[in-house]
Amino acid sequence: MAMSEFDKLIDRRGTDCVKYDNLYENFGRKDILPMWVADMDFQSPPAVLAAARQCCDHGIFGYTFRSAEGKDAFRAWVQKRYQWEVDPSWISSSPGIVTALSLSVRIFTAPGDKVLIQTPVYPPFHAVVKDNGRELVCSPLKRGAMRYEVDWENFEQALQGGVKMFILCNSHNPVGRVWTREELLRMGQLCCRYDVMIVSDEIHADLALYGNVHTVMASVSEEIAARTLTAMAPSKTFNIAGMMNSLIIASNPEIRERYNRELTSLHLDLGNIFGHVTLKAAYREGGEWLGELLHYLEGNIDFAMDYFSRELPAVKVFKPEGSFLLWLDFNDTGLSHEECGERLLKIGKIGLNDGLTFGEEGRGFRRMNIGCPRSVLEEGLKRIKAAF
Repeated sequence: MAMSEFDKLIDRRGTDCVKYDNLYENFGRKDILPMWVADMDFQSPPAVLAAARQCCDHGIFGYTFRSAEGKDAFRAWVQKRYQWEVDPSWISSSPGIVTALSLSVRIFTAPGDKVLIQTPVYPPFHAVVKDNGRELVCSPLKRGAMRYEVDWENFEQALQGGVKMFILCNSHNPVGRVWTREELLRMGQLCCRYDVMIVSDEIHADLALYGNVHTVMASVSEEIAARTLTAMAPSKTFNIAGMMNSLIIASNPEIRERYNRELTSLHLDLGNIFGHVTLKAAYREGGEWLGELLHYLEGNIDFAMDYFSRELPAVKVFKPEGSFLLWLDFNDTGLSHEECGERLLKIGKIGLNDGLTFGEEGRGFRRMNIGCPRSVLEEGLKRIKAAF
């Protein structure tokens, strides 16, 4: 079998990357294999690299803006993949999606207002609420035999309690759910009923796996779209998170104008030139590469799940419907959350995300990034086995 471009080993150490060069700051040691922060160890698509090189060769990096061509590339991408028709006037920007989440909390809620999230969920969801002096309301997802589900009774009760904003993770990080249109419709209708704004983080949209289909929340109905601000980016899809360039979309002119006013007042609206040129190239020419990536990620997931089943049956794995993250349950190992963490670091010498950073529902869990060459994944799995 021919070696895939995704099997290529690339040394990222010494490039000022968080994943490899901030190990001591995050784990207290450097001698570990990092399989934590959610970027991949694969080079970006050739078209993206070529666009960055062309920009670099030009040699002038002055002030820049997102061009009509960049917006059109994004619009064509989401129309083809999600049947979502986006007017150019709906599109705004942000250096990153977490920045947009924080801005949205500040713009559309007041200090002390309640903001709802579905736990366990990406740690910055917690932070953007608490750090801005809002009240965090958690609606825990229900853990089923094969996947997590919305606890509809709890979700509605939370909305009834005076929630002003719901931050949706679509697709969900870390549990790997690609929400169905029916689930999104029900969530959206409940938000309409209780007059709750929706901020939908859809950064993992392009990474749906195994035939699962991503649905944009704002595409479900006009009524839901009118109260939704959507945050998307090419960063996870094409491994260009360091370009700091996200797209923020709102069809409702009042939401859009309030968001843009704050963005402009903070002078966050221009972006950086490499972010713009790589975004345009990715959305114009990255489709074929993405197809190959998804096939490789499915192979990595299958490999990991087979390994856990054979070698570490006490560690339960939820097969993700999207993205490159595994949600690992160590609760049946007979060890406490803290003991598992200590063994993983000191014996396995592997760095995984601590499940408790995703909420109390993450006790006994770790998140594992499998967006890496198969050989690195295998080494990581062996290290986990060695720890137990």
